[in-house]
Amino acid sequence: MFAAYFDCPGGPENLYMKEVMKPDPGEGEVLVKVSASALNRADLLQRRGKYPPPKGASDILGLEAAGSVAGLGPGCSGRWKVGDAVMALLSGGGQAQYVTVPEGFLMPVPKDLTFIQAAAIPEAWLTAFQLLHFVGKVQEGETVLIHAGASGVGMAAIQLVRLAKAIPIVTAGTQEKLKATANAGAAAGFNYKNEDFSEKVLEFTQGSGVNIILDCVGGSYWEKNLNCLSTDGRWIIYGLLSGGEVHGDLLARLLSKRASIHTSLLRSRDKEYKERLVRAFTEEALPHFSGETSPRLQPLVDSVYPLHAIAEAHRAMEENRNIGKIVIEIPVCFKKGPLQ
Repeated sequence: MFAAYFDCPGGPENLYMKEVMKPDPGEGEVLVKVSASALNRADLLQRRGKYPPPKGASDILGLEAAGSVAGLGPGCSGRWKVGDAVMALLSGGGQAQYVTVPEGFLMPVPKDLTFIQAAAIPEAWLTAFQLLHFVGKVQEGETVLIHAGASGVGMAAIQLVRLAKAIPIVTAGTQEKLKATANAGAAAGFNYKNEDFSEKVLEFTQGSGVNIILDCVGGSYWEKNLNCLSTDGRWIIYGLLSGGEVHGDLLARLLSKRASIHTSLLRSRDKEYKERLVRAFTEEALPHFSGETSPRLQPLVDSVYPLHAIAEAHRAMEENRNIGKIVIEIPVCFKKGPLQ
């Protein structure tokens, strides 16, 4: 089979199409013929040599995929059959023609969604669901500040906060992105480039601050985050786009508010944790992607690139051009050669 690949860490120009062995499903695994994958910042970090896959995971990029069941390994429970339309959370390997997946990491593609739309769900939505429910323990009526609100995780989090009957507010870097977050359900949005978001948050909450912060930015935001975090608030860090260095008296400020810092990564979690997360999301959130339920959840696809143009997809994400998810379509036939 063919997969997007790179031999040396570096820029998008290092990506190329490589012919590799088609994987065989092991005990309790399902072979999926991939129709679409999606791009995540973890893919960019891995390409740069800064985020290696967990031990035993595929070194092919791609943390999520949608497609059809093509084979079953020994010991599968019988839940899935060949031909089923599925989407999957992966530790790697999604940007290829085939990928093997533990059966507990699979979810059915919601009715009326295409494979392109379904590929935009697993990593972003499961990350947001985990941060809100497994880590943050969001409660009805709480206010949640979501940084990078127009990202894949951000747009998912806005909708999941609404589903939990809480109040989402966001930061983003352009008016276009803020408009998109408002359309997704954000109660307020602040442009971090020309506004002090902490002051705006305190104004919105009438001085009380937010109960939860979902933060993928890290070091440069620490002081403003603590300024607008409520007493007993939860600050959840799941990325470090601005780096991890903190200069100042963070601990004293944190202690004065009885606040807590939580950190979370999904890719490195163990199999049992991921299966529990997939099961909870399937039961509590997945039905809302179909038209029969209210509120309706909707994955937002920013753009679609064929696999041979994955280098351009990487460039688009590095330049923060996307609103929602960048999806990679896997064509049936390939030609060898560099990926531009």
